[in-house]
Amino acid sequence: MGDHSDTVEAVFEAVARTAPEIRAALPGRRAETAGKNPSGELRLAADDYADDLLEERLGAIDGVGQYASEETAEAVDTGDGLSVAVDPLDGSSNLKPNNTMGTIVGVYDAPLPAAGRDLVGATYVLYGPITTMAAAAEGEVTEYVVTDGERESVRADLSLPDDPAVYGFGGRVPDWTDDFSSFVERIESDESLRLRYGGSMIGDVNQVLTYGGIFAYPALESAPEGKLRLQFEGNPVGYIVETAGGRSSDGERSILDIDPDELHGRVPVYVGSTELIDRLEDTLN
Repeated sequence: MGDHSDTVEAVFEAVARTAPEIRAALPGRRAETAGKNPSGELRLAADDYADDLLEERLGAIDGVGQYASEETAEAVDTGDGLSVAVDPLDGSSNLKPNNTMGTIVGVYDAPLPAAGRDLVGATYVLYGPITTMAAAAEGEVTEYVVTDGERESVRADLSLPDDPAVYGFGGRVPDWTDDFSSFVERIESDESLRLRYGGSMIGDVNQVLTYGGIFAYPALESAPEGKLRLQFEGNPVGYIVETAGGRSSDGERSILDIDPDELHGRVPVYVGSTELIDRLEDTLN
C-alpha cells in the first residue's frame, strides 16, 4: 500500500462537512420510498438523500476511484484511486421513533468487494444529542465533535477501557444459536456488565468504544450469515475497534481476514474488548 493519508483525510473532511446536512434533512424525510435496497430492506427518503449527497461529495475527491453504497446494487467508478464503501444512514429505521443513527464509511486500497485488511481508513458519524465522529487511520482512532461541518478533536489515540462495562446483542432471542445463548447467559450473569442496546449498530458500538464491552449481531438459526453487511458495516467497524485495541470476529477469526465474494455479502459481527471476544470464540468453538 502506498501513502494515501491525504486522500483518507480528504474523505474524513468530506464526511464531517456533509454530516450536518444529512442531520438537518432528517425531519422531512421519514417516509418510505417506493423501493428496497439490495439487502431487501425498505428505503427511507433519508437513506436516498444521504446516499446521493455522499456519492457526490466523496466521488468528487481526487484520489477516490470507486463509490459503493448499501443502498445501490453496484459500485460506481469515480476516477482512479481508493474505494469507499458507505452505509449512508445506519439504523434509519430508528428515524421514526427518533432514536440514534449514523453514517459509516470504509476507505479501501483495493477494488470492491475488498477484504478488511485492505482498509486504510474508516469512520463513523453518530447522530445523537450531539454529532460525533470516530475516525481510524494510521494506527490511531480519534473522536471528534462535529459542529457546522468542522471537526474538533475531543479524544486522540482513543483505546477501549481496560475494564469492560456494557453489552448489546441484536437479533431475535429465539433465533439465537444454542452456543451464542450460552455465551449471553454468562455475560448477563456478570454483574460488572450492563445492557445497552438501542437498535442502531453505530449507537451501540459507540457505547462499547466509550465504556468497553461487547456488541454483537450474531449468526442466527434462520440466517447463519447474520444481518450486517461486510463491506459497509462489519469491516469498517471492525477496523475501528481493532485500531482502538479491541477485537472483531465473525465467530472464528477477525472480520478483517474474511475474503469477500460479493459486494452486499453479510457477516456475523462481534466486536469489543479483547477478553470478551476471546471468551465468545471459545464458547462458539
